[in-house]
Amino acid sequence: MAISIYPVTAEFAAEIGDLDLSQPLESSELEAIRAAFARYAVLIFPAQELTVDQHLAFAANFGELERSIELQLGQRRPRTHEAIADVANLTTDGDIWRRDSRRRQYGMMGNRLWHTDSSFKAPAVYASLLYARSIPPVGGHTEFADMRAAYDALPAATKRRLETLRAEHSLVFSRQRIGFDGYTAEEKQALAPVVRPMVRVIPESGRKSLYIASHIGHIQGMPDDAAEALLQELFAHATQRQFVYTHRWRVGDLVMWDNRCTMHRGTDFDDLRWARDMQRATTSDTEGIFGERGAAAFAVTEY
Repeated sequence: MAISIYPVTAEFAAEIGDLDLSQPLESSELEAIRAAFARYAVLIFPAQELTVDQHLAFAANFGELERSIELQLGQRRPRTHEAIADVANLTTDGDIWRRDSRRRQYGMMGNRLWHTDSSFKAPAVYASLLYARSIPPVGGHTEFADMRAAYDALPAATKRRLETLRAEHSLVFSRQRIGFDGYTAEEKQALAPVVRPMVRVIPESGRKSLYIASHIGHIQGMPDDAAEALLQELFAHATQRQFVYTHRWRVGDLVMWDNRCTMHRGTDFDDLRWARDMQRATTSDTEGIFGERGAAAFAVTEY
């Protein structure tokens, strides 16, 4: 049976049915997924029952898997596989984290900012695949913004201006926005800024997309106050309701999104009361697409 595709809108976000991701994919199924991903940028696969290995096997169809910086720096909780970003409010023992948890301080609030995963590393990220193992009864949704549609809706003069601009991305910049500056010297070295264009072309469709994130700290050739004003203007434009899909999680949902042409953020929930166990596999973009050579020393887990 061919897979079923149920679009949320004509060009952004779609649910995929008649597919068991715990089983190896037929070539025709993978081709259909790739085509749907190129069109909709966010795909929802409901009611999946996946082991960690099955989750990673599906993700590996879309590129090389990232490895978390927390493992590299000896900070990672050994709850799961090294290629899984442990996006949970849980300790190693499975208890809900404490109010003063370091991960809570820089992770959860940082995840409330609009961002695209790992725009600050080389190579950057292509696909993120987030799987829900447990969810809170209220809150804890994820919002996605279509940066292709947001770009299309910009005034022509703004498009021309953005074509020549390049921005500096680092996880340090986004965490500074929430008041966190507790990185060690080694972490800051690993998180040195990378430069990215503010507009990019998506190869599969030829569509142009805004490429911005809360990880931007500077725009080259602009004073920081002017750069911040431009960023806030673009964030406000790109996150208007007509560009945003809100995913209300169910246990067993796997949601996959294209970081090249989307932003996302988590919504609030009572993280000191309810467990939210989400696990993410993340795959790298084409190496050298921004003129870089060689992967960065670390692939950084975001929450």
